[in-house]
Parts: sequence; structure tokens; C-alpha cells
Amino acid sequence: MDRMLYVAMTGAKETLRAQTVNNHNLANVSTTGFRADLAAFQSRAVDGTGFASRVYATNATVGWDQTSGALLSTGRDLDIAINGPGWIAVQGPDGKEAYTRAGNLQVDANDQLMTATGLPVLGDGGPITVPPYSSIFFARDGSISIVAQGQSPDTTSTVARVKLVNPPNDAVERGDDGLFRMKDGSEAPSDAAVQVGSGVLESSNVNTAEAMVNMIELARQFEMQVKAIRTAEENAAAATQLMKI
Repeated sequence: MDRMLYVAMTGAKETLRAQTVNNHNLANVSTTGFRADLAAFQSRAVDGTGFASRVYATNATVGWDQTSGALLSTGRDLDIAINGPGWIAVQGPDGKEAYTRAGNLQVDANDQLMTATGLPVLGDGGPITVPPYSSIFFARDGSISIVAQGQSPDTTSTVARVKLVNPPNDAVERGDDGLFRMKDGSEAPSDAAVQVGSGVLESSNVNTAEAMVNMIELARQFEMQVKAIRTAEENAAAATQLMKI
């Protein structure tokens, strides 16, 4: 295959991959606690005969944006958000411990504390069960206090504490299900320094304006690469005609 055509084709493919990552971020601009994926183009040498200085670009996901989203007040008793670094421990679909920043919680029909996506929230002793209550409150350390049904408002009891962890960012990775896990498969220890706010939620950290600009730039890059493919094909066709002569 002609080298120019090869470079243009691979460039177009990698630009589409970058656009996929960017569009995924845009699609989650309203997802509670979402962390944007980061993608970057990298240079690779073109193999074969010719000048060693020739390169082409590849695109790869290089991690996730570690900045926190804005904290939005909701006034809902079951909404919590982590102040600063840290994670809420949940039980993933595979039954193993995983981590999220999404604190829009709910109590299901079995009195189990769950995320909005139906994952059990973990305490220091496993999934948290909340007895029937008339009011509920989350303390800064993740402790859950309730006024049990039928009790007076001044009668409160602590029923559990949400497991809050803060492993190093380079020790965790995002899975295909959007949850974060320890790279080595271990469970992160509880961290008493992690604090939560009650009645607030963390928004997505996706910068909408930046993502829109990036989408336009990637679209223009793709158009240029498609033009380069056409030019390479025309050059190849012209060269073939000359060879026939």
C-alpha cells in the first residue's frame, strides 16, 4: 500500500477513535460524579523503506480527569457528595468491591442502601441495611443516623457508616461499567480523612465547551485526512497510468 495512503487511513481511523472518547464524555455531561476520559495522540514511526523521520499518529486513552466536579445542593436526605479526593465503596455487578463518586442513593424495598444504578453501598461490614425510618442523616464521616419509625424526633441512632476510601489515583482504574477498582484486585482500606456532604451531589467534571470545541476540531481533522486519502488514491491512479505508457 502507498505510504501516503496508509498514513492518511490510519490517521482517519485514530481521529474517529478520539472522537468516540470525546462523544462519550459529552454524553455523560449530566452523569452524577462522572470522570472524563482523557485521550491523546502519540507519534509512531512508519516501518519499511524510506526516511526514518516519517511518523504517523495513534490515539489512546491515557487515563481520566482527576479534577472534582461542582457540588450541587439538592436538599435530598439520601444525596451525598465527597468533599475533595476519595471514593464511595459499592458492590459491583461481579460481587466485588468497586468505587464511585455518584452519591445519589436510595433505600430499596429490602431496606438496603443502594446507588441510583442498583448497586449495594458498602459499609465496614459489607452491604448496608437501613431499618425503616422517619428521617435519615449522613454525617461528614459517612455515619448514617436515623429516627426510627414510631420514635420521637429527638431519638436518633447510628445504624451504619459508608465505607469511604482514598487510594492513590495511579492505583485505580476505570472498568467498562464505569466503576473504578484497584488495579491489583485488592480492596482499598477505609480512610477516616475522607468526608462527605449531605444533601448535595457532585456533577460531572466534563467541560462542555471544551468538549464541543474538541469535537469540531476532530471533525475538521477527519475531513482533512479523508481529502488526503482521495489525493493519495488519485496519485496512485495517475502513477499506474504512467506505468502503462
